[in-house]
This record gives sequence, structure tokens and C-alpha cells, in this order.
Amino acid sequence: MTPPARPKAAAKKKKNKKARAFWLKQLHTWHWVSAAISLVGMLLFAATGITLNHAASIGAEPSVTQSQGKLPVALLAKLPAPGDRTDPLPAEVAKAVAAAVPLDPSGRAADWTAEDEVYVAMPGPGRDAWVSIDRASGEVQAEVTDRGWISYLNDLHKGRNSGAAWSLFIDLFAVACLVFTITGLFLLQLHAKHRPMTWPMVGLSLLIPLLLALLFIH
Repeated sequence: MTPPARPKAAAKKKKNKKARAFWLKQLHTWHWVSAAISLVGMLLFAATGITLNHAASIGAEPSVTQSQGKLPVALLAKLPAPGDRTDPLPAEVAKAVAAAVPLDPSGRAADWTAEDEVYVAMPGPGRDAWVSIDRASGEVQAEVTDRGWISYLNDLHKGRNSGAAWSLFIDLFAVACLVFTITGLFLLQLHAKHRPMTWPMVGLSLLIPLLLALLFIH
């Protein structure tokens, strides 16, 4: 005698309901955790997206600071001979430069190609800076060009001259944003049955930038 199908269907429905509840809980957890981790970063990158988009209309007067000093003659002998390389300044020389001018070139790549000077570029977010050492006299020249805090934040957005630690942060932040958006997509899928405008809205999020790119970007 064939057993009734209803208990099997009820058991399957109960199993599906438990699976849905499990995944719903997991997705909600990953969604809020990734949102919390990336919240401040998203605020920063959204705000700097606006400032970058209107960079030409945001006025900023660069501030240029120059300074100079002199190295002891004994340290000039420690400078390597001119050549096509980018080794940092010797530690003792870099320390003396940092004492002579308000820039520390320690660990920075130096330009050794010129016969008469050593040049160290020291750019950073929102600024340009450099130090030069005259091989003959030991005179140290330094200059810092500060372009303001908006330029600083814009360069953080682009990862420009911001170092390895910030580059790693951007990668981790991007992963958190991916988790946030992907879990959000699955949550939309789970709730779409009761929210008929879900997929039309998602479709618009793709269609609008696609049309703008095709029609207005040449």
C-alpha cells in the first residue's frame, strides 16, 4: 500500500523552511557585520567621490615651505658614487638630513644619477616634498608643497602616495564592500517574493549607468 504523500510534502516544506531560516540568519549576520566594518570607509569614499568629481571647481591654494641646512663634510664621504640606482640614503646621512631640515628621507628611494647632487622625492597624500644634497658643499635643500585637506582625502581615495598600509586597508575595505553588496543581493532574493519592485529597482541600478556610459561617454 502506497503511503500518503502529505507527510512527505510537509516534512520537505519544514526542511525548506529551516534551511531558509538558517541562510536568512547567516546573510543578515554577514550583511550587518560587513556594513559595520565598511561604514566609515564608505562615507569617506562617497564624500571624496563628490570632491574628486568636482575637483576643478574646488579652489585650493598650495602652501609651499622651503628650508635648508648643511651636512658635515665627513658625511659627504659616505654618499655612494653617482649611478643608475634608487638605494635609500645611508642611515647616518638620512639622520643628519632629518636633523637639518623638517623632512626625514629614511628608507626613501633616492636618485643617484646626477654628478653634483642626490635627490630624494618624498610625495605623500595631498602634498609633494623633496630633499636634495649638494655633493660638493653638503648643502641640503628641502621643499614641501601642501595642497590642503581636501586634496589629502582625495589622494587617500585614489591610494596615491599613501603607502603599503593604506593600500592594504583599501583591499580589505573593498572585500568588506563586496560581502556587503553580495549578501544584500541574496537578501533581496529571499524577500523579493513579497516586494514586487525589488528586481525592477535592481535592473535600474544596472540600466542607468549603462545607458549613461553608452550615450554620453565617448
